[in-house]
Amino acid sequence: MKSSTNRANAFITPEVVAEHGLTAEEYQKILGIIGREPNMTELGIFSVMWSEHCSYKTTRKWLGILPTTAPHVICGPGENAGVIDIGDGQAAIFKMESHNHPSYIEPYQGAATGVGGILRDVFTMGARPIANMNALRFGAPDHPKTRHLLAGVVAGIGGYGNCVGVPTVGGECTFHPSYNGNILVNAMTVGIADKNKIFYSKAAGIGNPVVYVGSKTGRDGIHGATMASAEFGEDSEEKRPTVQVGDPFTEKLLIEACLELMATDAIISIQDMGAAGLTSSSLEMAGKGGIGIELELDKVPMREEGMTPYEIMLSESQERMLMILKPEKEALARKIFEKWELSFAVIGKLTDTGNLVLKMHGETYADLPVAPISTDAPVYERPYVRQVPGDRFQVSDISLKPETRNLIASLKKLLSCPDLASKRWIWEQYDHMVMNDTVFRPGGDAAVVRVHASQKALAITTDCTPRYCYADPYEGGKQAVAESWRNLTAVGAKPLAITNCLNFGNPQKPEIMGQIVGCLEGMRDACLALDYPVISGNVSLYNETTIGDKASAVQPTPAIGGVGILTDIEKRVGNSFTAAGQDILLIGETKGHLGSSLYLREILGQEEGTSPPVDLNTERANGDFVREYIQHGKIAACHDISDGGLLVALAEMTLRNTVGATVAFPNTLPIPAFAYGEDQARYLIAVAPEHTKTILAAAAKQKIPALLLGKTGGDALVVEGAVNEKINVLKDINESWLPDYMDGAT
Repeated sequence: MKSSTNRANAFITPEVVAEHGLTAEEYQKILGIIGREPNMTELGIFSVMWSEHCSYKTTRKWLGILPTTAPHVICGPGENAGVIDIGDGQAAIFKMESHNHPSYIEPYQGAATGVGGILRDVFTMGARPIANMNALRFGAPDHPKTRHLLAGVVAGIGGYGNCVGVPTVGGECTFHPSYNGNILVNAMTVGIADKNKIFYSKAAGIGNPVVYVGSKTGRDGIHGATMASAEFGEDSEEKRPTVQVGDPFTEKLLIEACLELMATDAIISIQDMGAAGLTSSSLEMAGKGGIGIELELDKVPMREEGMTPYEIMLSESQERMLMILKPEKEALARKIFEKWELSFAVIGKLTDTGNLVLKMHGETYADLPVAPISTDAPVYERPYVRQVPGDRFQVSDISLKPETRNLIASLKKLLSCPDLASKRWIWEQYDHMVMNDTVFRPGGDAAVVRVHASQKALAITTDCTPRYCYADPYEGGKQAVAESWRNLTAVGAKPLAITNCLNFGNPQKPEIMGQIVGCLEGMRDACLALDYPVISGNVSLYNETTIGDKASAVQPTPAIGGVGILTDIEKRVGNSFTAAGQDILLIGETKGHLGSSLYLREILGQEEGTSPPVDLNTERANGDFVREYIQHGKIAACHDISDGGLLVALAEMTLRNTVGATVAFPNTLPIPAFAYGEDQARYLIAVAPEHTKTILAAAAKQKIPALLLGKTGGDALVVEGAVNEKINVLKDINESWLPDYMDGAT
């Protein structure tokens, strides 16, 4: 038999090694592992498996500090997605991932295939997907590419999710110049499975068949993982061929075929072909099983002629899975996939060699040890510089500025600013009601989705405040976790666990590495204090663009996806006032923290001051208190106070149902500080008057700050002595910015 694995390869020059994203030191390590020079196919395999996207070589040490266990955690990080117990023999399976670089290059397909990939991560483990979420960051609205990128990304998310029949139930979308050259598109999927029917990726059984199912393999997406692990430069548009092309209709067929087969006992292990395609799926399955795998690439279903082993192994064509089946179940599996008109091919077998062996046309194109490709991937302890938090912005600094005297003008400007303006234009393009289990539609603090045919529901949220993480990575990391916890609490859910998508710039720069370390330390402390473990996640680095000698990194953005449980769906509340005559209570202490606030940025044009401190004991106490009274049926509406502060939150509560409010602010602080300070651990709640005394007394007993602000009613928002504006006017301001912007009117 002919072999190419030991043949010297004159084409592998230092330049070729660098083009594959490998350093000279990493290449020397490869030579030490295999004892010879690799051929091009083998070099390609190492390049994708040792990329940041696949190996986490920069962050692996720091990810290890995150808490990942709890009594309700069935499976933490390391699998396709995380798994938690939600009672009644059921499990929730969820994960968040990035598709940032592809979405900047080709926004529609980049975003669409991001949705497709995260769906596969979830149903690979045996879950039927029930909800999609997303977290989107775009550049400044006046940047020439922002409108185009926003339109393409939203269309891609909607186009894929709507066609595949999984509701997109919420998310977030903000704008900042730091994302001009690197937008962030983070996608999250949640699914439901039987607790005793979870599928994992660990391969087992020497001689068992390796089965390829789904779409055929093409040349799209080659080197996608490597591209996602590098900075952008002036040639970013030339990377368009590395973006995958998705087909949601095939994905829908793949979901149904996989779930049908999973109802039998045919599958030993299963793995999505995501980043690095057939390379990562085969190596990860064999690596977890401690065995070898041999593939005959001639048998891989292909849609293009003349594909080489290099192209087949590195292709990131979508809607594909790899399975290890029980040999006697092969015919059953084939029948199911052929019924759904999907490719089904036995392309190899498991071996006892411990090696990945690739053959094609009778020739061996790769023979590599499986374990070192994973276990010996470089792990870097990059130098970092901790950021010194800035000075606290002094509230007294705003007292003499004329911009601060007109409270209604500043409220209108905030409600219409890009970050706070209604995102209805976005979510109306998503089918958020398909499957008929969506209880709270987009626009609330958290989405609520019924667990089908039951009285319980999952609450789901995504959140992060990048400007806080930039000002103080540690406090910002804490706040991202705490705010997601508050969002779930505000609808009445018990927070259970998080997934994350950690988006940062170039970690080889000590200041960026310092952001990573600080945010992860803050996340760790918040997760521990709130009993809120991390069960899955993704890291996206090199979100940075260099043009000429100028580099621009995104603000540190550790996006958090949180999931909580409502054991009785009837005991839920929304974030809008529901009727007149209710008392409005403020839970939590207001000190008027304006550093790194939206008020400071949008009204005074300043991005300075440290982020608000996050007292985790206070977060826990205040949140548990609010949740208890929601569950007791004594709270009619609840909204956590975040971006824009108290007055913005109050205005938001009036908009959906056009129920006004009249409140009085205490004179303990300058009114702008009380109105717009972004102090943490605070909630606005609306309660029937007969419950007010009980709640205030209980709060006093537990030493939880609680203040009666006023009452609901009327058709205006009134702050005595400062604001009196019709709700319809505020609603129009809030709703019109994004449609006008996309129409080119702003």
